Amino acid sequence: MESFEEAYESFLKEQKSRATGARLERLNKVGAGEKRLLKEVVWPIFKSFSGFHLEYERLGVNGVKLYLDVFYEPLGIVFECDGFVVHAELITRERFTFERARVRSMAMQGYIYLPFSYDELDQRSEGCRRCVYELLGRLGSSPTAAYQALGVQEREILRHANVLQRSFTLSDVSRCLHRSHVTCRKYLYKLMEKQLISPVGRATKRHRYYELSDRARELLCAIQ
Repeated sequence: MESFEEAYESFLKEQKSRATGARLERLNKVGAGEKRLLKEVVWPIFKSFSGFHLEYERLGVNGVKLYLDVFYEPLGIVFECDGFVVHAELITRERFTFERARVRSMAMQGYIYLPFSYDELDQRSEGCRRCVYELLGRLGSSPTAAYQALGVQEREILRHANVLQRSFTLSDVSRCLHRSHVTCRKYLYKLMEKQLISPVGRATKRHRYYELSDRARELLCAIQ
């Protein structure tokens, strides 16, 4: 099994490769807080970064773009690391109001907000992990739950690919879903972001063949 450092570097590189604009700028400045959050909480529990996004970009209810430290898409969980100086000691009234609106936006979009202080992660990481384990237990987080959290089209792509028992193509997906190549390519990108499929070969712009990841096979086995 790869080490945290290896997985982190690969994950960060993959996230940057798919980002543009302000999100890419933020990813280039990812600091110690986000890395500590991944190292002390996410990696020990999930053993993978599948389904996770760094600096996840969403539009708030007031129309302002929000960037979430670490977002777990299958269950809609927002993990964040807040330093005391920035988020408490030196915060302005305007920033304080913005932070409250930001939390409301996440709640209104149905996300589970799970913030930790940097000091907690540094000094009481076991307690932080215990909190996450309890939440996952309440959500019934299992391979079956993770599979059900996928979109209908995403589940159908995985099921169809498993039936084919070979590398599959964009055309295979298009025939399965009866959708255009443009639409199906978007589904494939989402599945790659969640590390449920991977391209076959070394093409950098357009991939011709895809295959299921070990994680995808685990999810499919769990529902059989």
